[in-house]
Amino acid sequence: MATIKFTKENFETEALKSDVPVLIDFYADWCGPCRMVSPIVEQIAAEGGNYKVGTIDVDRSPELAARYGVMSIPTLIVLKDGKVAQQAVGARSKQQILQMLQ
Repeated sequence: MATIKFTKENFETEALKSDVPVLIDFYADWCGPCRMVSPIVEQIAAEGGNYKVGTIDVDRSPELAARYGVMSIPTLIVLKDGKVAQQAVGARSKQQILQMLQ
Protein backbone atom coordinates (compact mmCIF):
# COMPACT_ATOMS: atom_id res chain seq x y z
CA MET A 1 0.00 0.00 0.00
CA ALA A 2 1.27 3.47 -0.81
CA THR A 3 1.50 6.27 1.70
CA ILE A 4 -1.56 8.47 2.01
CA LYS A 5 -1.16 12.24 1.72
CA PHE A 6 -3.27 13.45 4.63
CA THR A 7 -4.96 16.82 4.27
CA LYS A 8 -7.55 18.61 6.37
CA GLU A 9 -10.15 17.35 3.86
CA ASN A 10 -9.40 13.62 4.21
CA PHE A 11 -7.86 13.45 7.70
CA GLU A 12 -11.01 12.62 9.63
CA THR A 13 -12.14 9.76 7.37
CA GLU A 14 -8.68 8.34 6.58
CA ALA A 15 -6.98 8.74 9.98
CA LEU A 16 -9.35 9.50 12.84
CA LYS A 17 -12.02 7.01 11.79
CA SER A 18 -9.57 4.28 10.72
CA ASP A 19 -10.23 0.84 12.14
CA VAL A 20 -6.48 0.06 12.05
CA PRO A 21 -3.54 1.97 13.59
CA VAL A 22 -2.31 4.93 11.54
CA LEU A 23 1.33 6.03 11.29
CA ILE A 24 1.63 9.72 10.41
CA ASP A 25 4.90 11.34 9.32
CA PHE A 26 4.82 15.13 9.81
CA TYR A 27 7.46 16.52 7.45
CA ALA A 28 8.56 19.38 5.17
CA ASP A 29 10.38 19.15 1.83
CA TRP A 30 13.18 21.42 3.08
CA CYS A 31 13.91 19.32 6.20
CA GLY A 32 17.07 17.17 5.99
CA PRO A 33 16.14 14.64 8.70
CA CYS A 34 12.67 14.36 7.11
CA ARG A 35 14.31 13.31 3.83
CA MET A 36 16.12 10.56 5.76
CA VAL A 37 12.89 9.25 7.33
CA SER A 38 10.65 9.49 4.23
CA PRO A 39 12.08 6.44 2.39
CA ILE A 40 11.73 4.36 5.55
CA VAL A 41 8.10 5.43 5.98
CA GLU A 42 7.41 4.64 2.30
CA GLN A 43 9.06 1.22 2.70
CA ILE A 44 6.90 0.43 5.73
CA ALA A 45 3.80 1.43 3.75
CA ALA A 46 4.84 -0.70 0.75
CA GLU A 47 5.38 -3.77 2.93
CA GLY A 48 1.78 -3.58 4.02
CA GLY A 49 0.52 -4.64 7.37
CA ASN A 50 -2.47 -4.16 9.57
CA TYR A 51 -2.05 -0.38 9.62
CA LYS A 52 -2.21 2.73 7.43
CA VAL A 53 0.75 4.96 6.70
CA GLY A 54 0.50 8.58 5.69
CA THR A 55 2.26 11.90 5.61
CA ILE A 56 1.38 15.48 6.46
CA ASP A 57 3.33 18.35 4.92
CA VAL A 58 3.47 20.87 7.78
CA ASP A 59 3.82 23.77 5.32
CA ARG A 60 0.62 22.80 3.49
CA SER A 61 -1.39 21.67 6.52
CA PRO A 62 -0.25 23.82 9.45
CA GLU A 63 -3.61 23.35 11.18
CA LEU A 64 -3.03 19.58 11.47
CA ALA A 65 0.49 20.12 12.78
CA ALA A 66 -0.85 22.59 15.34
CA ARG A 67 -3.63 20.17 16.35
CA TYR A 68 -1.00 17.65 17.45
CA GLY A 69 1.45 20.18 18.87
CA VAL A 70 4.12 19.46 16.28
CA MET A 71 6.95 21.90 16.99
CA SER A 72 9.85 19.99 15.41
CA ILE A 73 10.04 17.75 12.37
CA PRO A 74 10.11 14.98 11.55
CA THR A 75 7.47 13.99 14.08
CA LEU A 76 5.99 10.51 13.88
CA ILE A 77 2.62 9.83 15.49
CA VAL A 78 0.66 6.60 15.73
CA LEU A 79 -3.10 6.98 16.10
CA LYS A 80 -5.21 4.14 17.47
CA ASP A 81 -8.96 4.62 17.58
CA GLY A 82 -8.44 8.29 16.70
CA LYS A 83 -6.15 8.97 19.67
CA VAL A 84 -2.39 9.40 19.91
CA ALA A 85 -0.88 6.10 21.06
CA GLN A 86 2.78 6.83 20.29
CA GLN A 87 4.76 9.93 19.35
CA ALA A 88 8.44 10.45 18.46
CA VAL A 89 10.39 13.49 17.32
CA GLY A 90 13.46 13.22 15.10
CA ALA A 91 14.83 10.63 12.72
CA ARG A 92 14.16 7.02 13.66
CA SER A 93 15.27 3.67 12.29
CA LYS A 94 12.85 1.34 10.55
CA GLN A 95 12.88 -0.96 13.59
CA GLN A 96 12.05 1.92 15.95
CA ILE A 97 9.17 3.02 13.74
CA LEU A 98 7.78 -0.51 13.46
CA GLN A 99 7.93 -0.83 17.27
CA MET A 100 5.73 2.26 17.51
CA LEU A 101 3.04 0.43 15.54
CA GLN A 102 2.92 -2.55 17.92
